[in-house]
Amino acid sequence: MNFANPSAFLLLPLLLLLAWGREWAASRYRARLPFPEIKVLQALPGTWRTRFNRIPVGILYAGLVLGVVALARPRSLLKGEEAKARGIDIMIALDTSGSMRALDFNPLDRMAEAKKATRMFIEHRKYDRIGLVAFAGVAVLQCPLTLDYGALLEFLDQVEVGVTTTENTAIGTAIATAVNHLKKSTAKSKIIVLVTDGRNNSGEIDPMTAAKAAAALGIKIYTIGVGVRGQSVIPVDTAWGKQLVPIQEDLDEPALQEIARATGGQYFRATSSKEFDQIYSEIDRMEKTEINGPTPQEYQDRYLGWLMAAMILISAALISEMTILRTTP
Repeated sequence: MNFANPSAFLLLPLLLLLAWGREWAASRYRARLPFPEIKVLQALPGTWRTRFNRIPVGILYAGLVLGVVALARPRSLLKGEEAKARGIDIMIALDTSGSMRALDFNPLDRMAEAKKATRMFIEHRKYDRIGLVAFAGVAVLQCPLTLDYGALLEFLDQVEVGVTTTENTAIGTAIATAVNHLKKSTAKSKIIVLVTDGRNNSGEIDPMTAAKAAAALGIKIYTIGVGVRGQSVIPVDTAWGKQLVPIQEDLDEPALQEIARATGGQYFRATSSKEFDQIYSEIDRMEKTEINGPTPQEYQDRYLGWLMAAMILISAALISEMTILRTTP
């Protein structure tokens, strides 16, 4: 067991000072009493209340000490041994343009299927830092490179069609955003996984210019084209309710192939759930960089028991002092 916030123990000297000050004030009060009154008080027979009237104070201080321990957040180590791991840095760029609502993966649309496959990919990783970019007409960093896959998956859940509040597809901007967050990486293997169902029709950055910049930094780009070949349907809200409107395939496969080729990556086409899974399995087998160091450590907080004990003691002290152990002047 260790403590996530050990600086909280600096409050203990303050508690000692508080206890000393209380006792000093009490002794000063007794010193101001006239000598005859002290003799009279000492001669009076004690009751069980006077014999135990200092117990609430002791219980109160014990509760405060336990509260400080809870504030220091005791925790136990669940996993975290010294290990030799092989990891890479990965930025995933997801297209969130309106066409990702096309119902190609019955009953899921392109966006839902892309998120499902990406979630499975993340859950199967172990020592890789992974980040997330959402893009349409602009690109937005959803999550920086991290080993906290739980937090990453929460950010992934928040990605929906229209999350960037823009239309169109800025593939060049998406690549440039991902590159910008990989350029300072010290990993020997850095990749971008670009998932889109369209072509570059927005943004000021040409996709091939962004791809060449990635290649210069040693970053591979794996492009994934999403959607069935030919015609698909997309739900549209109309005056007569939700209608399925046909749309034609608009995936620029030659451009995606050229982007992947320029960076030493590979282009994939995902027209089914099975193909999506196979694509991510292929990326899983990429070259990885060997690193030495501690594995990501997982902790379980143990402060709740200490906090409950502190609350019980403090409540007991206050209640007893105001009820059964209450004394009158």
